[in-house]
Amino acid sequence: MNTPRIDEKRAAVSVRSPIIINQLGAEIRASLIDHWSRPLVIDHPADRPPWEIAPEADVLLTRPLAGWNKAPADRPAGWPNGLRWIQTASTGVDFFPAWLLDGPVVTIGRGISADAIAEYVLAAILGFTKRLHDIRPRSRDDWKITPLGSLGGKTIGIAGFGSIGHAVAERVKPFGVQIGVLRRTPWQYAPAGILPVDDIETLFALSDHLVVALPATSRTMHLINADVLARAKKSLHLINVARGRIIDQQALLRALDDGQLAGATLDVTDPEPPPDGDPIYSHPKVLLTPHVSWTGGEDVKRLAGKVLINLDAYAHGAPLADVFDKNLEY
Repeated sequence: MNTPRIDEKRAAVSVRSPIIINQLGAEIRASLIDHWSRPLVIDHPADRPPWEIAPEADVLLTRPLAGWNKAPADRPAGWPNGLRWIQTASTGVDFFPAWLLDGPVVTIGRGISADAIAEYVLAAILGFTKRLHDIRPRSRDDWKITPLGSLGGKTIGIAGFGSIGHAVAERVKPFGVQIGVLRRTPWQYAPAGILPVDDIETLFALSDHLVVALPATSRTMHLINADVLARAKKSLHLINVARGRIIDQQALLRALDDGQLAGATLDVTDPEPPPDGDPIYSHPKVLLTPHVSWTGGEDVKRLAGKVLINLDAYAHGAPLADVFDKNLEY
C-alpha cells in the first residue's frame, strides 16, 4: 500500500483553501500556486489602487510600493471585506494607512533584507574609512601617497538590535572593532563581542561609525536630535538605514556644517524623497542613496519562504509568525 505524501496529509486536514490577492509579483505567485492548500491566487491589476480588492478574498499580500502612499486617510467603504490576514513585504509599516493596521492580522517581512542592508552598511563604513574614490589620481600631479583610515580599534555603534543590527554586528566583528549596541529591551546577557549601551547619548559619545537600525515609532520620532548630535565625536560617521524621521534632518545638517560630526550616509530621508532644492542633495558631507539598501539580496526568495510558512499556518488555523504588534508599533 502506498503511503500518502506529507503534502497530501496536510491537505487532508487543512482548515481552508484561501483566496489570495497577490500584489507581490510573478515570483511570489509561482511559489503559491503549488501550495498544498490549493489557494486561488488573484493577481492585482497594477492600475488599480491596492485597497480595491475582491470582496471574497481572505488574504492580501502587499508592499508599500503597491501604491499605498495614495491611500485615503479614512477607511474605504466595506474595508476589509472578507480579509482575515494581510502579509506585507516590508518590516516597517509606516508607509501604510492606519486603518490597514487596525483590522485583520498583519504579518511583516521581518529579516527578509537584513543581509543586503548589512552589506550596504559595511560598504558605507569601508567607503568612508578608505576613501578610494576621493584619492583616485586623474593626472601625474595627483599621484601622491595619502594615508588611508583603518577600522582596527574603532567602535561601531548600532542603535537597534533586530535582524539588521545582528547582521551588521556579525559582518564588522572580523575587523577588530568594538561593537556598542543600544536596544529596547534590557540585557540579560550580552553576546560575545557586544558592549551593551544604555542610552542613545552614550552610544553617540562612544562611536566612530553609528548605524541607525531602529523601527520608526512614535517613541523614536526625532530620537536623534540636536542635543544627541552634540554628544558625537567630531570624527563620527552616521549611517541611517531605518527611517528618515528618526533623525531630525535639519539638526543633522547644522551639526555637519558646524563640524560636530564628520559625515553621514543616508539611505532614508524625511520626507522621502526630499523636495527639489533640499540642501541634503548637495551637502559635501552627506552620501545620499534613494532607499536602496534593502535591494541586491535574496529578498524575493526569503519573502516567498516567509509567505509559505505563514500560509501553512493560516490554512491550518495556527498562529502566524512575525505579527505586527500595535503596542510596539512594529
